[in-house]
Amino acid sequence: MTLSGAGAGGQTGEARASQLRQPISLLGLESADAQQDQMSNGSSITQFLLLAFTDRRELQLLTFWLFLGTYLAALLGNGLIITAVACDRYLHTPMYFFFLNLSVLDLGSISTTLPKAMANSLWDTRAISYAGCAAQVFFIFSLMTAEYFLLTVMAYDRYVAICKPLHYGTLLGSRDCAHMAAAAWGSAFLYAVLHTANTFSLPLCQGNAINQFFCEIPHILKLSCSDSYLREFGLLVVSACLGLGCFVFLVVSYVQIFRAVLRIPSEQGWHKAFSTCIPHLAVVSLFLSTGMFAYLKPPSISSPVLNLVVSFLYSVVPPAVNPLIYSMRNQDLRDALWKLAQCTLFH
Repeated sequence: MTLSGAGAGGQTGEARASQLRQPISLLGLESADAQQDQMSNGSSITQFLLLAFTDRRELQLLTFWLFLGTYLAALLGNGLIITAVACDRYLHTPMYFFFLNLSVLDLGSISTTLPKAMANSLWDTRAISYAGCAAQVFFIFSLMTAEYFLLTVMAYDRYVAICKPLHYGTLLGSRDCAHMAAAAWGSAFLYAVLHTANTFSLPLCQGNAINQFFCEIPHILKLSCSDSYLREFGLLVVSACLGLGCFVFLVVSYVQIFRAVLRIPSEQGWHKAFSTCIPHLAVVSLFLSTGMFAYLKPPSISSPVLNLVVSFLYSVVPPAVNPLIYSMRNQDLRDALWKLAQCTLFH
């Protein structure tokens, strides 16, 4: 009886242990499956983690003050151009109308990225909400696309002004300028809606850490499941083709402009033509060179530090320095800004 009782007791203990192990293992498998399902459809991601510029508190505060100074300079410069063009009736021409639109776009693009970066540096955090990330992607894509389209339109404006001056009033009337600006804004808006909706409909399986200090489509695609990003990749290829078309238009326009300028006999005519073209060409070169290096640089030289520096150069520096570039060689704009300063200080 003792042996049988021991055997029965052993069987009972094994049965109880098996019963205890079974729900634990089932719960573990269900939990793992649930987490995998949540990660596969992206529903568990409520926030993203942005790339920090530094982990040292002293450098974080230094970064905050650097960003704040850059942001205030961009607000002041672009705000002055918008006010001067809007208030001075001598600047109500197509070229300055496009300047005004460009300044509004620059203010919007730098306000989309820099305030969040300043807040993260000040409060020592990397988090951005899912909705905030989607909003950043939408506004960055729409504003930068609209800026690229607008720079292309401005190249056409310079081409007509220098190569077809007698037809300038006919080809670039106030209604025509409004239509071209509206087309740049509207097409960029619809384009951004398409890309943002498509990007955030993809399942994310690679965590929530973004290797960038703001949300950007290529870095979010790196978090998506394998092969699920091909649809958005196809749209980006179409975007690249459209961007290449605008680039070819810019190059052809300036080839024609320089050919026309070289035929001008007087040195004063050269100076006047170049004074209106060089600022636009400098802004286009800065915008395209930094953007192309950011997206086309070889993977072998890619690193988190380099990504931060390059992204800062193409997303923050152009909106901050564009007002300086435009006012440096433009006497009419400098005169309007001086009159605006006099009216503000002495009246």
